[in-house]
Amino acid sequence: MGDMKNEKRYRLNQFVRRKGFKFIYEYDFGDSWEHIILVEAILPIQKGAQYPICLEGKRACPPEDVGGVWGYEEFLEVISNPKHPEHEEMLEWVGEDFDPEFFDIEDANLGLRQFASRARMK
Repeated sequence: MGDMKNEKRYRLNQFVRRKGFKFIYEYDFGDSWEHIILVEAILPIQKGAQYPICLEGKRACPPEDVGGVWGYEEFLEVISNPKHPEHEEMLEWVGEDFDPEFFDIEDANLGLRQFASRARMK
């Protein structure tokens, strides 16, 4: 998938130029979350739209510093088992209302707008 790029020096449009382009985005080198990104389409900019924008999604974002894929898998087992010795501790850490199946597209887009606003200020 090519060489690693420093996200502070590049914009996506500098190397994503065609439908079908695929790359890996690694989030949090400590937990090593790797996301395979596939460009399904490149659409014309819509006047009045705010970018970036999330078009769809599934499931809740894992908690920060949960321990990567394997840590998240263990975390899900613990919070789904009230008899697990760490159940209460994990719920206290993440919040009792955490639902791994929940996804809110409006909340995702709010986060993207806030991120974009901070990025423009730099």
